[in-house]
Amino acid sequence: MTEIEVIPYEEKYRAQWEEFVLRSNNGTMFHLQRFFDYHTPGKFQFHHLLFFREKRLIAVLPGGITAQGAFESPIGASYGGFVLHDVSFSICLVIIDAFLAYCKERHITDIFLTAAPIIYQKKFSQDIDFALLWRGFVYDCHYISSVIDIREFGDNVLDNFSISARHTIRKIQRAGNLHIEHNDDYESFYPILVKNKQKHGVKPTHSHEDLIRLKELMPERLQLFNVYIEGTPIAGALNFVANSRVLLIFYIMLLYEYDEYRPNYILMQDVIRWAKKNGFDYVDIGVSQDTKSDNPMTPSLSLIEFKERFNSRCVLRSTLRKHLQ
Repeated sequence: MTEIEVIPYEEKYRAQWEEFVLRSNNGTMFHLQRFFDYHTPGKFQFHHLLFFREKRLIAVLPGGITAQGAFESPIGASYGGFVLHDVSFSICLVIIDAFLAYCKERHITDIFLTAAPIIYQKKFSQDIDFALLWRGFVYDCHYISSVIDIREFGDNVLDNFSISARHTIRKIQRAGNLHIEHNDDYESFYPILVKNKQKHGVKPTHSHEDLIRLKELMPERLQLFNVYIEGTPIAGALNFVANSRVLLIFYIMLLYEYDEYRPNYILMQDVIRWAKKNGFDYVDIGVSQDTKSDNPMTPSLSLIEFKERFNSRCVLRSTLRKHLQ
């Protein structure tokens, strides 16, 4: 089979890279160079790769090299791994072989690849996963992500929720003291985010400046919903338009002193309605891990149970690893 040429990313490839990701089978916003632009220059040692066969681009791999000499994909993003069109298994194998040869030539010690869950694909395929396993990769860890399949939801999304969720939402609607705005009120949203994260002993992935920068770079990709009571913001959801199939709820937050109003119930309903109206197939509510556990894979059972009230089921977000030296 024709040899694969592996080329480190340079700015001259930007337009070709972006077009490839957007037309690919499994690309997301996290694979776009426009997404990586929000990072402060020098924060990460990016080392993105392009794979050419007979001078035609057939794959891209965002990532970087760590101080320990490992290649990680992603770096500075949620999802990485190989971005491909609908290609054969044999093509997957030669891409991986070329990648391994490239890494060995550069004395890379380890490889870590974390791809988006399978629901992010236009046409489901695990050819690349099996090819990686066949070439000696092993699973390093798994995270559990809750996903709502909204393809068969009717116009009244409430009908698809659990009895308890339907009861809670109808009670909120009767009270009439909460309202939701789909806006860009990050000034109200971010303090809620910080305070909520503090309760769990963690910090937000993004600073306020990061979110503003991302909104400037990808205005169509960030969709913010805030819940107010008498003008006071009490909850919010920041959603990322990951690709044409999946809306990712990256943050869903609540001021706990307002927990009695259950604002996240109507927040979930409104976000799912918006996703349905705008033609998405899935709403990804994100991972449900116990951040206080020593084992990062430990599931948060209460969080999973809450998400199941909106008809979610779990899919895996897995990291594959290979030791080279």
